[in-house]
Amino acid sequence: MSNSTYQPDYFTLTLPISPSARITAQQFANQQPNSEKAEQVRLNTLAVWVVNDYLEMMDIPTDLQASDSWNPVMRLCGNVADLEVPSVGRLECRPVHLHQQICCIPPETWEERVGYLVVQFDESLQEARLLGFIPSVATETLPLEQLQPLDAFIDHLWQLRQSPVSSLVNLSQWFADIFETGWQTIESLWNVPELRLTYAFRSPETVQLNALKRPESITKRAKLIDLGIQILNQPVMLIVEISPEKEQQTSIHLQLHATGNQIYLPPGVYLTVLDSSGTVFLEAQSRKSDNYIQLQFRGEPREQFSVRVAMNDTSITEHFRI
Repeated sequence: MSNSTYQPDYFTLTLPISPSARITAQQFANQQPNSEKAEQVRLNTLAVWVVNDYLEMMDIPTDLQASDSWNPVMRLCGNVADLEVPSVGRLECRPVHLHQQICCIPPETWEERVGYLVVQFDESLQEARLLGFIPSVATETLPLEQLQPLDAFIDHLWQLRQSPVSSLVNLSQWFADIFETGWQTIESLWNVPELRLTYAFRSPETVQLNALKRPESITKRAKLIDLGIQILNQPVMLIVEISPEKEQQTSIHLQLHATGNQIYLPPGVYLTVLDSSGTVFLEAQSRKSDNYIQLQFRGEPREQFSVRVAMNDTSITEHFRI
């Protein structure tokens, strides 16, 4: 019989809780209307403080004052434990007790977060243990066994700092013709002579995507992805096409194309879909004489995923919410 108790010691980090942290947490707790809310705010504040100390140790700048958890109105009205990381976004720092196996994630924290760290406390509140992180969530319960190690968290922050995302690309708004900066029509990019799409002349099957669907039900946008010298100084083009499906699902079709005078993608370009936990869900790799690669899948409302374009040691990731 196996022991199912969560044992995170091999990738956790234990840090002391400073007297200043406990004093501040108690001050914030004293402002609350009842003991239950006071305890929630106390633990949330300590969790944010511990994560802030950890990031300072790693020379990663933070801004406590800009965080909702440091705003008295937001503390009173919501269950927030966020930490602002300049040029990256807001981390959510969720506390758990010593023997908990599940972390509760309030729905009001599901959006506008670039990651979730879980901080474990014992009754003495003398020290705290950073258990791990997860990039995004879409449910109120997070089993601790799903956490990724802190090394992966630092890599996650580094990638975000290289390509900051203040918010996810909201695909549901695309159906209302609301698009984020950088996502353009294929026609507008085709009219740029230096980036004229080779697929327009060599891949007629591309324009036949979802041919059985009504054209008005299909929404399509493209974005240039620049991997520099990895792609012979020519950007590639990521095309995202969405269309509604039954039972509120959304069909998502991705294509990655060569541009300019490059007829084919170089061999070894990866197009990868990652789920909300950062796990690879789908992946395609270009071969010799591929002028595009593609992936297709379906998703549920509010589901989050990421799309990574990579070659050798260079990658760029776009983050989406359906």
